[in-house]
Amino acid sequence: MSQRINYAQVSPAGVKALGDVYGYVAKSGLDPRLIDLVYLRISQINGCAYCLDMHTRDLLKKGVAIEKLALLQAWREAGALFDLRERSALAWAESVTNVAHTGVPDEDFEQATKVFNEKELVDLTIAIGLMNAYNRLAISFRNPPAAARGADH
Repeated sequence: MSQRINYAQVSPAGVKALGDVYGYVAKSGLDPRLIDLVYLRISQINGCAYCLDMHTRDLLKKGVAIEKLALLQAWREAGALFDLRERSALAWAESVTNVAHTGVPDEDFEQATKVFNEKELVDLTIAIGLMNAYNRLAISFRNPPAAARGADH
């Protein structure tokens, strides 16, 4: 599969704007490993090879165990491998990512607010929206993953 459009080259200002949001999320105070787990889970849901490759590599560099990465898609069945904040963030990410089907019900919101304060939840939701935007760009324009390019970054 070949890349349809190099969106970073065609719209550098648009990609920079997304990068600015990415930078905001990174400085939001949320745990970087938690954010990357959420990014990876969203990319699993959306089937984004480019982002799956990137966030898996990022999490491995941050010392996340391979067992955790292998079980991320089935995190509800992974017992104590995922802590309360991770489970809450992943549940919220799934509900928000699948908004067309879930409508993000009150129950999901109430569960998330038991673990995250308002700012954390807003910042987490910004991160979720951002990754969904990145996934849509990479999938729509067939941005190839580093592994498929033979890159090893």
